[in-house]
Amino acid sequence: MVEETFTSLILRHSDSISLAKEYYDELLQRYSERSRYYHNLNHLYHLLLQILPLGSQLDDMDAVLFALYYHDVVYRVMRRGNEERSAKLASSRLKVLGLEDSRIDRCKKHILATKSHEMSHDTDTNFFTDADLSVLGQDWLTYKSYTEAIRKEYAIYPDIIYKPGRKKVVEHFLWMEKIFKTEPFFAKYEQQARINLARELEELRQ
Repeated sequence: MVEETFTSLILRHSDSISLAKEYYDELLQRYSERSRYYHNLNHLYHLLLQILPLGSQLDDMDAVLFALYYHDVVYRVMRRGNEERSAKLASSRLKVLGLEDSRIDRCKKHILATKSHEMSHDTDTNFFTDADLSVLGQDWLTYKSYTEAIRKEYAIYPDIIYKPGRKKVVEHFLWMEKIFKTEPFFAKYEQQARINLARELEELRQ
C-alpha cells in the first residue's frame, strides 16, 4: 500500500516510471534506517489508513500525501531541524515534478506543523497533524508499543536524560486545549489519547 500509493501519486504529476522508482527507493532507504523503530514505513502505512478515507474533506489531497511521505524523511534524534530538512528535501523533489510553488509551499507548511502540532488556519494541515498524532488515541497496548519504539530510537540517552525530555513532550499534549483539531479525529481519539498520555506520565514519574 505504501509503495503503490506513492507511485500513483508521482505518476499523477509525471509520466516517468523511473523517476517514481527513484523517489520511492530513496524513501525506502531512509525510512528503513536501522535506527528507526517508530518513524519508519509502518508509520507511513498507519498515516495512509488515516488520511485516504478523508477524501473530499481535504482541499488538496496530493499536497497532504506528499507531506505524509516526506515529513520524516530526515530523522536524526541528535539533531535539531529534522522537519526543516525534510521540508527542504520534499521541496526539491516536488520542483522536479513541476508542482506549482503554492502547492509546494503548502506541503512544506504541513511538514513544519509536525514540530508542535498546534492549531493551523489551514484545515488540511490540521487533518494531517491529527493523523500524525492518531497513535496517541489507540488502545493502551498499541500506545505502549509506540512509546517503547520511541524509547529505542532515543536509546543513546540514559533514563536520567530521556525521562525529563519525554515528560515535557507528554505534558505539552496534555496541556493543549484540544490535542486533535478536527472534529472527526477529536471525536475518535481525544478521550483515549488523554487517558494514554496521563498513564504514561505516571509511569515516567516512577
